[in-house]
Amino acid sequence: MKTAKDNRFSVPLYTVAEASQFLGVPQSTFSTWSHGYVRRPSGRAEVRGKPIVTSVGAPHGFPAIPFIGLAEGMVLAAFRRAGVSLQHIRKAVSVLDREIGIDYALASSKLYTDGAVILFDYAERKDQELAELTEVVSQQRVFSPVVAEYLKRVRYGADGWAVTLVSPATARPVVEIDPTRGFGQPIFIHGASRVEDVIDRWHAGDPLAEVAEDFGVPLEDVEEALRVRLPIAA
Repeated sequence: MKTAKDNRFSVPLYTVAEASQFLGVPQSTFSTWSHGYVRRPSGRAEVRGKPIVTSVGAPHGFPAIPFIGLAEGMVLAAFRRAGVSLQHIRKAVSVLDREIGIDYALASSKLYTDGAVILFDYAERKDQELAELTEVVSQQRVFSPVVAEYLKRVRYGADGWAVTLVSPATARPVVEIDPTRGFGQPIFIHGASRVEDVIDRWHAGDPLAEVAEDFGVPLEDVEEALRVRLPIAA
């Protein structure tokens, strides 16, 4: 399966802040995933970590994350939510890229169909250090409920790559991203209005119930989206 050379892979749509907000992870965490890190502990050698999420060069504060990078971030967020350390996530990503045999393996449907088996068998046969992955892969060689729930929020196209993502930041499916709709920005699943447009109206002083009705979005969906966004904004 060859990588599709389309806008999903190359056009930067999201800033680090926007990507982290959609995934419900700290901005500093996503920045490490997308840009890597350099640490200089006192009296010890410098430690560098490479990016593990696809990004393109852009000035600070400008969009740098293409849709496919956001899809990769969904899987990383799932692994972290399941309790896997970043060090072991990096090793797992390397294994998946190599064993699945394609670039952007975390955004491929092969992760959903083959990933659990690959990680479990690799940890058993070659690398006991990856035994921590039992937190995300069971003895039955399937992903744990936490990871499986995240992957259910990824829809794959006929070419095998992610085409839509439902935000894991809310317990219910409320907000999704489809790079072919709304300029690739988050939209409400029910009503299809851009989240920013709805929230901007509320910030302008309009009653929330009135805003929800005008945009055709269920009030409870707007309230849930706000609960996720306001603490981050604060």
